[in-house]
Amino acid sequence: MKRHEILALREVDVAHGHSPVLHQVSLSVRQGEIVTLIGANGAGKSTLLMAIFGLPRVTRGEILFDGREITRVPTHRIARMGMAQVPEGRRIFPGMTVMENLVMGGAGAPVDEAVLERVCGLFPILRERSGQRAGTLSGGEQQMLAIGRALMGKPRVLLLDEPSLGLAPLMIRRIFQALRAIVAEGTTLFLVEQNANQALRLADRGYVLVNGRIVLEGGGESLLANPEVRRAYLGGH
Repeated sequence: MKRHEILALREVDVAHGHSPVLHQVSLSVRQGEIVTLIGANGAGKSTLLMAIFGLPRVTRGEILFDGREITRVPTHRIARMGMAQVPEGRRIFPGMTVMENLVMGGAGAPVDEAVLERVCGLFPILRERSGQRAGTLSGGEQQMLAIGRALMGKPRVLLLDEPSLGLAPLMIRRIFQALRAIVAEGTTLFLVEQNANQALRLADRGYVLVNGRIVLEGGGESLLANPEVRRAYLGGH
């Protein structure tokens, strides 16, 4: 059965000031999928992810969420529609406790105990450290907190920017295992990641961004086996 398209970009251009960054980018994410976007530093990956949330605004093209155009919709309304983002660098509140950070993820709504239980089931360390200041957590624990905080808003689509950045291999494996579980429970995932090997092994489908343009797309495993991808991103031949 064909999956319903929940997120789509159609010929999107984005610029920083007068400098073009993204050029006629088209991609789609279907409900229940894991879709990854890979590319080198400076390719425009983070800009693309931020543009979906309205900052920066696209200069051409359109973005659709569940069939509705959101190209000019304010960021806070996009979040209320059922999309959440975990930005590069985590951006937790370091002076607040782990639990206070999680509560902030609900955007002021009363804490949904079932959702909190789900998050703590995915990341048990968050329950153990619930009263600890978030800034004292390790990098991997902070990434778990950032993902958990985003999940507290019960998003239908979760956007993640470089979740493995700066983490030890063991912690990366734990994070990616949790991402599989998140999707298995019904959340769609769009992942921007420099770790092409991990990302493509996780993904149903993937896109390759080069200098602001999509140059390749396909199944995660097929891109992983593509000689061009292997040479550019996996050190292979």
